[in-house]
Amino acid sequence: MRVKGGISTRRRRNKVLKRAKGFYSANSRAISHASEKVDRAQVYEYRDRKVKKREFRKLWIQRINAAARLNGTSYSQLMGALIKSEIGLDRKILADMAVHEPAAFTALVRQVMS
Repeated sequence: MRVKGGISTRRRRNKVLKRAKGFYSANSRAISHASEKVDRAQVYEYRDRKVKKREFRKLWIQRINAAARLNGTSYSQLMGALIKSEIGLDRKILADMAVHEPAAFTALVRQVMS
């Protein structure tokens, strides 16, 4: 006797369609299109979790470099001086400091560059 998928098949398909909500045209309605698009979206989702970390690090470096140049030095010189003076601030904190507390960043630069 043949057993039909019934509720388990419907649930599996609804899971895919729920993830495809907001996709254009049949990509959000037809299970065959939706499953392809959802699979592709999951690949991008996985990849971009790694890419996001790289992008933020690049942004922090740009912000630190801009603030360092306003204080008469460059990013590489500043980071070298920070490492030599054994100040354990990471790039995220330095970038935040450069944007929100420029006076404190300037004081830090003066301290490590002297």
